[in-house]
This record gives sequence, C-alpha cells and structure tokens, in this order.
Amino acid sequence: MRRAGLLLFAAVPVVVTGTVYLLTPAHSGTEDSAKAPASAAERARQDAKSRAERERAEDDEVIADLPAGLAAPAKKELAQEIVASAENSTLDWRSAYGYIEDIGDGQGYTAGTVGFCTGTHDLRTLVERYTKAHPGNGLAAYLPALREVDGTDSHEGLDPGFTKAWKAEARLPAFRAAQDEERDRVYFDPAVRLAKLDGLGTLGQFIYYDAMVFHGPGTGPTSFYGLRERAMREADTPSEGGTEKAYLDIFLDVRRSAMKAKRADIDTSRIDTAQRQFLYDGNLDLRKPLVWKVYGETYKVA
Repeated sequence: MRRAGLLLFAAVPVVVTGTVYLLTPAHSGTEDSAKAPASAAERARQDAKSRAERERAEDDEVIADLPAGLAAPAKKELAQEIVASAENSTLDWRSAYGYIEDIGDGQGYTAGTVGFCTGTHDLRTLVERYTKAHPGNGLAAYLPALREVDGTDSHEGLDPGFTKAWKAEARLPAFRAAQDEERDRVYFDPAVRLAKLDGLGTLGQFIYYDAMVFHGPGTGPTSFYGLRERAMREADTPSEGGTEKAYLDIFLDVRRSAMKAKRADIDTSRIDTAQRQFLYDGNLDLRKPLVWKVYGETYKVA
C-alpha cells in the first residue's frame, strides 16, 4: 500500500540555472559563455551536497547519543509483528515473504512482508537490486514488465507466471534477506531516524514507520513527508518544544484523515485501536505486554 514519491530538491537549482541560461540572449553564441553557467551549476550542486553531508553528520552525532529505541532488536521485532497484524493479519511476519495478491487498491500486485507493490515503484526497485546481486534469479525475466506497469495497476506481462515465481523465490534465504534490506533501506531506517530527530520515543518511531509503510516515502499530501509537514503546521514536535503526546495525536489525526480521503470506507483500526490506544495508555516506550485490535481481531504480545 505504498505511495512512491521523488525527492528532487537538489535538482531544482540545476533546472533553474539551465532555464535562465537558455532564455537569456546575452549568454548565447560563445563557448566561454556556455561553460560559465555549467560551472555555476556544478558549484551549486557541490555546495548543496556539502551542506547535506554536514547536516547529516551533525544529525548522526545527535542520534548516536540517543537510546536505540525502535532500532533495538527486540523492539524492531515487535514493530514487524504490529505491522504484520495490519498488513497480513498475523503476528508471524516472516510467513509473509511469499505473500502476493492484487487487493484491488489500484496499485497492482501487493507482495512481501511490508506490501511492496508493482504499481508504486518499490517492488520494481526490490527486484532490480536483488537481480543485480543475484543475476538469473526467478524474477529477473519479469523486470521489463515491472518497468512497464510501474505507476499503474496493470498486470500486463506479469500474468500468469509472476505470482508463482514470487512465491518460489520467497523460499530462498537470499530473497528474504533482500526484502528485509529493502524494508530497512526505504521504510524502517529513514522513519526511525527522522522520528529520533523530531524528539520522539519508541512509540513515535513506530508511528512514523507504520505511516511510511502504508503511505510511502513521498512528498505528496498523502505520502509520509506530506503528512508530517501537515502535522507540524498544527503542533510542535518535541524537538521544537512541543509535547510528544500532543504532537503524535495530531499526526495520527492527519494520517487518519488522509486514509479516509482516499477511500471513505477504509478500515482505520491500525490507528484507532492500536497506535492511538498505545498513545492514550501513555505507553510511549512501547512496553510489553501489549494488546491491540486490527480489523476487529485482538492481538497480544506477552
């Protein structure tokens, strides 16, 4: 159930510089004048890259001094169980490596432990990266079709063999490891990192992670970064001086609204009777024992 998006901020100065250059008559016709804007654009790229690297290094120092939170092995395992209760109606998240079906949400096939989708770029990327490390695998032959259907709900070129190939590949430890790696790279690690920088504890880190899985790491209004931006307009994060409970309550409101805007009859119990319940219970550390409901079914972790 991902919503893929592209972060293109670094490319904006290049596009603007190129556009101004092409539209300015005084800068046409000579080799020297053609080189100057390119040099300026390159300097702008290097400056932006340097700033990003400095900021990331500073963030790394902040995070290094913080508790492991959701990244602690036991908490990370718990996080996968809670997500699996909503994504696959089970606590045994490892049983979902071979899961694949079209659930009729307009995103093609949904597959794997966190619901990689053929229509939202993440499944295609997973297979591309897996094929680079393991050429000749059972899914590699479907890469041309996966590129064609990306962004649509089409099965063209995938039926009838893709689902069988996915299930067969999912029996292999290498493909299971690839799913775990892609889950962490795209969803888990960025969500936990940003939650820590926002001053959120273990529950807040999980709330970000589940939102990243469901809505995707895009910048649109219903993707994760868009939802966070909307929440921050209504409440301060703890790192900005706000209270954790108040901010997370607003974030869950924003997320629930986005889910309902997409489909009015959608079940929001993964928020209402799970994450919101943890929050109202004051369980900001996501301590066990834990009891929650999703789709009317009760789950317990002792």
